[in-house]
Amino acid sequence: MNLNKNKFKDDYIKRLTLTFAQSPADASLEHKYLALGKLIRDYISESWAETNMYYTKHKSKQMYYFSMEFLLGRLLNSYLLNLDIRDVVKDGLRDLNIDLDELLEQEPDPALGNGGLGRLAACFMDSLASLGFPGHGCGIRFKHGLFNQKIVNGYQKELLNNWLKEDFLWEIKKPEKSVTVRFGGQVHLMNTPTGIVPNYFGCEEINAVPYDIPILGANMETVNTLRLFSAEVPEEEIDLNTLQKGDYQKFIDKKFAVEAISQILYPDDSSYQGKLLRLKQEYFFVSAGLQSILRKYKKTRESIHKFSDFIAIHINDTHPSIAVGELMRLLLDEEGLDWDSAWDITVKTLAYTNHTILSEAMERWPYDMFKKTVPRILMIIEEIDRRFCEEVSQKYEEDYHKIDSMRIIFNGEVRMANLAIIGSHSINGVAKIHTEILKNRELHDFYLLYPERFNNKTNGITHRRWLKNDNPELYKLVTEKSGHESINDTNKFINFLKYVNDDNVLHALEKIKLKNKEKVVTYVKQKYNIDINPFSIFDVQVKRLHGYKRQLLNIFHIIYLYNKLKENPELDIVPRTFFFGAKAAPSYYLAKNIIKLITSVANVVNNDPSIRSKIKVVFLENYGVSIAELIIPAGDVSEQISTASKEASGTGNMKFMMNGAVTLATLDGANVEIYDEVGDSNMVVFGLTSQEVMDLEKNRSYNFRDVLNSNLDLQKILRQLSDGTFSENKEEFNAILNHIYGEGDPYFVLKDFPAYVEAQQKINDFYEDKKGWLQMCLVNIAHSGKFSSDNSIRKYADEIWHIKEVKRGE
Repeated sequence: MNLNKNKFKDDYIKRLTLTFAQSPADASLEHKYLALGKLIRDYISESWAETNMYYTKHKSKQMYYFSMEFLLGRLLNSYLLNLDIRDVVKDGLRDLNIDLDELLEQEPDPALGNGGLGRLAACFMDSLASLGFPGHGCGIRFKHGLFNQKIVNGYQKELLNNWLKEDFLWEIKKPEKSVTVRFGGQVHLMNTPTGIVPNYFGCEEINAVPYDIPILGANMETVNTLRLFSAEVPEEEIDLNTLQKGDYQKFIDKKFAVEAISQILYPDDSSYQGKLLRLKQEYFFVSAGLQSILRKYKKTRESIHKFSDFIAIHINDTHPSIAVGELMRLLLDEEGLDWDSAWDITVKTLAYTNHTILSEAMERWPYDMFKKTVPRILMIIEEIDRRFCEEVSQKYEEDYHKIDSMRIIFNGEVRMANLAIIGSHSINGVAKIHTEILKNRELHDFYLLYPERFNNKTNGITHRRWLKNDNPELYKLVTEKSGHESINDTNKFINFLKYVNDDNVLHALEKIKLKNKEKVVTYVKQKYNIDINPFSIFDVQVKRLHGYKRQLLNIFHIIYLYNKLKENPELDIVPRTFFFGAKAAPSYYLAKNIIKLITSVANVVNNDPSIRSKIKVVFLENYGVSIAELIIPAGDVSEQISTASKEASGTGNMKFMMNGAVTLATLDGANVEIYDEVGDSNMVVFGLTSQEVMDLEKNRSYNFRDVLNSNLDLQKILRQLSDGTFSENKEEFNAILNHIYGEGDPYFVLKDFPAYVEAQQKINDFYEDKKGWLQMCLVNIAHSGKFSSDNSIRKYADEIWHIKEVKRGE
């Protein structure tokens, strides 16, 4: 964008005056921020409108990415960078005695996601727009999103996240584009001369109101749309006469029930009501999104039979997989197509990404709940299931075991992953090893039936957010040394390898890392009143808290290290600061107990003068994108220690790698591909392999007591969980102890512990060789360009969606 400082200052003062009737000298910090945001939105809006008009005029094939989560992070700085006006704006504001950094801190962190799934969706949105692909997002406008985490006396407390207490600066409400979503009631099928027509009785009708957010590409030409739907009571149902007669409470109750659909991300599904709300959320945004797409498509006046030629829809994990049934409903009931035509369009339009190996994450809904909530969709799914079983029984000669493993409705449940696979033309995993496990184990029968549908698309991250935005000095160094082309093509980062023996470049890397670590030191001191050493190893594990991600293995090693220091305070180790950041699902008691253990160990270790601050432990409360943007550039060690075969891919591993951290990892998910790039000398690998884990599980041949009985260090650690070392309440950590003794150490924490201790010692030894460590960091940065989401998106676009880059200027 061509913008000089004086023009910006004039525009900004005018916007501030027109919006708040204030001058820069009189305006509050909030008003200064809002005025800047509204001005930047003005700058974006023209290109946004032009992008949409271009797509319409040229009938570009467009892709819609359906996802339960879009973990965007703050957008203002990204917009400034993508418009290439950050320096101009910073200088112009400085002339007006306004600090841009202070304004950036005013922006709320949108609570629209939880972890890797939502952050991947946000990275994909960035890459689609930056590369000029017609690709949009579709999800829910969660008013409160995921909870705010507060640590009180070491325990996680979940607080309401009121991030939308004011309207979100970047969204535009589009009430005229609202659609109606139906729940419940009864559906009667009527035979008519034109076919079967459904009649609905006693349904609950909900208004799905869209809010659009611009997704600005770094090319400054393409502005795609993230459309999020809010659930509201239809206005025609608000009868003031009825309210005045005393039915106000009934109205309030109904309003609350409707709006609950778009209130909280991932409601607790341990209860029936929680499951029901989650099912309603998923159908709500899928139905609203598909209706919106279909309505817009019909304006092109193209035949409905060509729908898949112009529209691609991607199902991000199983949450939106009900799209198979809903698209069929729209084509059958609204467009009057016959079954075979509707099914052909549906399969050609939809594609599905599986993000998990854990069976519990492949959603299943109770049949009766499904029938009560979305009866017409169940009718359609039953017919899909009937036809599928017919097809499979002919192929496999009535092998009912195989049929039962693949059918959608079985044993009183509706299996959503099966629905997504049967109703999509493409099924992809998100790392090479993950895809192979899906093909050869988890979804093997489906792979034998549809081998042509299965493919791999390794996840990626956007360097614009995770390097240029968050670590600008490192970005400048890498792109200057790698060549100008590396600004737009991260594959050119490999040219940075030429400087692996350049002392000046290595020294520059060291200075940048130290500066980033000092920012964390300041933050931790202000937030937690903990003094940490910026020259210590920053060892970081920040990710969703789950048993298979093995935060437990990490904290067990910290206890081990603490015990060694207590035995020998003179132990020669490099000072180490261990960082954790994670939220535990409210009903996931093991995860919450692990948080309590981490915070309890931190309290003991950080306040024990006898160990001379050789180790410190910090739990980063309320971990989210903004904290990630602080800690990832500062990390020395990236903990990627999931139980092999359990992590689909991971993207945190890529973010740390790109910011110059050394990965400590099992060979799981995308760690395998990182290892293939950097090799054994630039990454520390330990533990069971995926095949070894799967063999132990299959043969049920693992006995944790064999490991425990031969390891005195582990025996001591487990005793300390109940002897008062870390809590006066000796039953405090019973959930963890039951996980090991009662469940048999299902994630092989004890089994991998000796190898993990050895790997951590390697980290210590490598770090003592300062030049060697910096060389390892440089090698990781140079190879990280392969894991750009730009590369991922090009493969999706070419091999799955069949969409083309748009160059509006040509």
